Amino acid sequence: MMLYQRPDVQLICGVDEVGRGPLIGAVVTAAVILDPANPVAGLTDSKKLSEKRRTELAELIKQNALCWALGRAESDEIDELNILHATMLAMRRAVAGLSIKPQWILVDGNRTPDFGIAATAVVKGDLLVPEISAASILAKVARDAEMHSLHQAHPQYGFDAHKGYPTAAHMAAIAAHGVLSQHRRSFKPVRLVLEQQGL
Repeated sequence: MMLYQRPDVQLICGVDEVGRGPLIGAVVTAAVILDPANPVAGLTDSKKLSEKRRTELAELIKQNALCWALGRAESDEIDELNILHATMLAMRRAVAGLSIKPQWILVDGNRTPDFGIAATAVVKGDLLVPEISAASILAKVARDAEMHSLHQAHPQYGFDAHKGYPTAAHMAAIAAHGVLSQHRRSFKPVRLVLEQQGL
């Protein structure tokens, strides 16, 4: 694997997203500038951590980072723009929410939006770059919390378990109980159910 070249600047911001694949809810992004004087141990790809550990690390990141912010694009924006462009919009919103302007932005994946600031895409950045790892953790914890809230309102869909991803259980729930207003109508599995129901 080719290692990324870390920019030789002080204020590096990591950006990552959670929620491109689910059929429901917002795509959530986070932007984080860590404090070199207060490192957070144990940062890695949020998917490799237990829910308990992610929650613990999220609190440490919020306490110790120089600044952090969340961004989002709602399901209707995803339907209007498509998931890629909505994700780029949510990333720009996260960076715009920072209280400190970064000198360089490192984004997980293979492309970056135009932030108006120097930016580099880093494949597997959530494993390689602490700032991106921190962003992935904050975004994951925030989106999972929203799925738990949605589960409280609509327990028959099982959002606490599948987090909105297109599992067999989620598809069966949509077929049985219908499409919610938060569902992404442009996503094929949801669109097919709407068509079958004549909506």
